[in-house]
Amino acid sequence: MRLRGKVHKYGADVNTDVIIPARYLNVWQPELLAQHCMEDIDEEFRARVRPGDIVVATSNFGCGSSREHAPIALKACGVSCVIACSFARIFFRNAIDTALPVLECPEAVAACESGDELEVDLSSGTVKNITRGTTSTSKPYPEFMMSLINAGGLVEYTKTRLKRVPR
Repeated sequence: MRLRGKVHKYGADVNTDVIIPARYLNVWQPELLAQHCMEDIDEEFRARVRPGDIVVATSNFGCGSSREHAPIALKACGVSCVIACSFARIFFRNAIDTALPVLECPEAVAACESGDELEVDLSSGTVKNITRGTTSTSKPYPEFMMSLINAGGLVEYTKTRLKRVPR
């Protein structure tokens, strides 16, 4: 799977409460969550983000509470992938479960700035910075994780698997 988009870069410890503030957790519809995504850390994010764009951050992205709302809001905004030096483990798992690809690639983080255009190949783990002409490599997605992403997340993957079970 190849993804391509412009970078929105942030620093360390971007927590789930700035990805989607707690005051909006009474909403579950992705399109409504998207309206408030990142507003407490970047008021202009919603105006700038376009389908396919990529969020890049330094360390501990998604720390804080374990709300699934955070990756859902990012995905609903059109974010195709998040690349960081490291992720909070629960955010990493919630992202995969909701079909938002995430990559740990410190080299790619260091080599890009907001506005750069990246091309990401999840199967090979390659991150090409089209703007700067650099290439970085992270661990490629294991087949099972790609299956979850391609199915649309854990729920859709499970539904598909259950349909195949003889009754």
